[in-house]
Amino acid sequence: MNHAAESGLRVSGLQMRYPNGHHALKGVDVTAAKGELVVVLGSNGCGKSTFMKCVMGLNEPTAGSIIVGDRELSGLTGEDRRQARLSLAMISQNANLVKRRSVLANVCCGALGRHHTLFTKLGGLPRTEIGTSLQKIEEVGLLHLADRKAGTLSGGQAQRVAIARALMQNFQVLLADEPVASLDPEAAEGVMQLLRKLADEDGVAVICVLHQPDLALRHANRLIGLKEGRKVFDLPPAEVCAQQLSALYQTDVQAEAAR
Repeated sequence: MNHAAESGLRVSGLQMRYPNGHHALKGVDVTAAKGELVVVLGSNGCGKSTFMKCVMGLNEPTAGSIIVGDRELSGLTGEDRRQARLSLAMISQNANLVKRRSVLANVCCGALGRHHTLFTKLGGLPRTEIGTSLQKIEEVGLLHLADRKAGTLSGGQAQRVAIARALMQNFQVLLADEPVASLDPEAAEGVMQLLRKLADEDGVAVICVLHQPDLALRHANRLIGLKEGRKVFDLPPAEVCAQQLSALYQTDVQAEAAR
């Protein structure tokens, strides 16, 4: 594996101030090494989604650096920017599948960034990519549903398809923005186990935004707490106490979990 893949993601001094004056991120530093699952926690409005959008290139940060492997992504434009972003993949709360297309067709879409637009317009993807797509579907445990239309899947199944589609990008860093927010507890646990497996067995860096501290405590290598646009802790799960989580959410997490 090359040096870039070994290094994962390094975000330093990330700031984001919107035109209306709102300062969403205030000098945030985040790292995720190869093989790590890092979970970002925080209440609504703390800056989690803004952070993910900045890393993915959907928002241009006011200041700071974003490095994947050994390549600085901030400030790139045009084809350089597009090529650099191929090292990042993102899944969100909504799997964003094409519901009328099959599972296989949706997963194949993850390979489009590697092929010339004209080629895909004229003849679709090479057959080798279709075979690889089937392998990725098998990896997420849904090979028996490869021909099923995406619109007929359960929430947990759809999220697994979204992960398989992301795997087709051959990414170095996976960004998962609230990937289990709309799932039942069993499906949410399954998705988190799959993300854990990607980090452990595929050696990728995974950054995951969650609202469920219990899932984070079970599956993450490190927990990062964001509050009002600032990082307030960055610790292994065993070193994060209930008081820190309560302060993060302005509530008694233990009491909420007991309900």
